[in-house]
Amino acid sequence: MATVVYDRVTRAYPGTPRPAVDALDLQIADGEFLVLVGPSGCGKSTSLRMLAGLEDIDGGRILIGDRDVSDVSPKDRDIAMVFQNYALYPHMSVAENMGFALKIAGMDKTELRSRVEDAARVLDLTEYLDRKPKALSGGQRQRVAMGRAIVRRPQVFLMDEPLSNLDAKLRVQTRTQIASLQRRLGVTTVYVTHDQVEAMTMADRVAVLKDGLLQQVGTPRDLYDRPANSFVAGFIGSPAMNLLRLPVADGGVLFGSHVVPVQAAALAEAREGSLTIGVRPEDLAVGTEGLSVRVEVVEELGADAFAYGQVDAQGAPQPVVVRVDGRAVPEKGTEVRVLARPERLHVFADSDGRRLT
Repeated sequence: MATVVYDRVTRAYPGTPRPAVDALDLQIADGEFLVLVGPSGCGKSTSLRMLAGLEDIDGGRILIGDRDVSDVSPKDRDIAMVFQNYALYPHMSVAENMGFALKIAGMDKTELRSRVEDAARVLDLTEYLDRKPKALSGGQRQRVAMGRAIVRRPQVFLMDEPLSNLDAKLRVQTRTQIASLQRRLGVTTVYVTHDQVEAMTMADRVAVLKDGLLQQVGTPRDLYDRPANSFVAGFIGSPAMNLLRLPVADGGVLFGSHVVPVQAAALAEAREGSLTIGVRPEDLAVGTEGLSVRVEVVEELGADAFAYGQVDAQGAPQPVVVRVDGRAVPEKGTEVRVLARPERLHVFADSDGRRLT
């Protein structure tokens, strides 16, 4: 086990206008489960592949423990990677797939078999050791790929969207198993996903990337409660945070005719008489005053429901989502009035999206 450090790591592909990863600074603690998350093309998989040695770096350095591995070949980095497509050999049994890397390394057969059986017990694969991959379900194949990584006992696990090929129910079940397994093994793990729900439910810390730049790194709760900018605010959370451009008034911003107070320092940043206000769906209270929302879609989830609609603010319609009581949902086509809780308001600069409160 070991720490991992990205020290101003940059990767720029020839002919592209900007680096795929730009001066990434990130420290990952020994035994930590860190998730890299962001939209397609943000640089998360490139960051993982540079750590694995599958991509060259054009600037900075990468350390595993105290060792600079920037120019070390992948096989000598003491890492194990789990890929999106499992990459299992179809002609080999589960046991042979799991032990293949150890066999190539010349490990004693008795020790090899012992490691494979230990990993199979942990992953509940013992009864499948003699089967071929084609006889397994997607979730079982994914666990075999995990087992192949575990038997090597590496310093660092790398996982590149390992759940993306699974159906929704199995994905939820398997992400719980992976998180539980990582806690038990205590191995430093770097996990890539585009699914922010996956990131929030599995990680010790989450690193959010956009256009090759690190936007914020912190615990899931940090990112949810104190997003560093409007991009993180809109990306983290399901449904996403509402981002509304609202007019400023004396001491706050206008929700309809009602003034919701905002810190004076944030108001001083207002441009053209408005600010970008962030408010989570659960922090909008339905009442008799505030912004008028035209309800277009209602998503009923049992105890809760989400009403999706539009508000007219600053002369243009803006989308908004409101969490409502699942047993008192508004009808589609009606209007409701919503008001934000002042203590849960987030304010962002119109110019660059940075957090102001």
